Amino acid sequence: MRTFALDIGNTAVKYGCFEGAVLLETATGQTAAQVMAAVERLQPQHAIVASVAEPTADWARTLRQRLPGTVLEFSPATTPLPLRNAYATPHTLGADRLAAAVGAAWLRPGQHTLIVDAGTAIKCDLVEGGHTFRGGSIAPGLHMRFRALHTFTGRLPLVEIPADGAAPIPLTGDNTTSAIQSGVLNGAVAEVNGFIASYQAQYPGLSVVLAGGDAAFFQPRLKGPIFGIPELVLIGLHRILAYNVEL
Repeated sequence: MRTFALDIGNTAVKYGCFEGAVLLETATGQTAAQVMAAVERLQPQHAIVASVAEPTADWARTLRQRLPGTVLEFSPATTPLPLRNAYATPHTLGADRLAAAVGAAWLRPGQHTLIVDAGTAIKCDLVEGGHTFRGGSIAPGLHMRFRALHTFTGRLPLVEIPADGAAPIPLTGDNTTSAIQSGVLNGAVAEVNGFIASYQAQYPGLSVVLAGGDAAFFQPRLKGPIFGIPELVLIGLHRILAYNVEL
């Protein structure tokens, strides 16, 4: 079975095409025309559309005109899932968070897993025992933090992650740019490491998976074994689609 997962995020549109459990192709930053060209070329049977940024109806309508099988619009509140969703307000839950949880539960079966999704926002979410999504935390992402300092002050410049993102970030900045980088970047790393330590204290043997656009920055800076899974949301969307097709 060939499937197509479409993830419409706050800053980019991303797709993944799967053959069975194998990810054949993925691309980020896609226009609608590029997505449909990929669909025509890859010829999937079924598709799933998830969005945190805009309604999915137009995307789904266009996909239904091209695909022979199911086109599923993913709703965290109503779509059947292969794990239990214990979030108190599922109608407010981001599709990306729940899809990542499904992906983590499938990849780390039977394990307590903390998902660190470092993108527009930094989300730390818990899958308990490999079968229950509990929720977690949402904080501003790195670029949002830089923009906030620039926007809400009179003189602080707009700063970015250094071009060499793997280089150490000095603890003590000796100019305004490096001081902002220290505060934002070292602060975010300390924050995420603190969440990991707190969850590890509650859940011995906790598995930690890392995803999101800024995962490469965080990967060498987080403590303990970290499993980098860049396509975690797409994997989760694929599993949700497969589960519903089988139903």
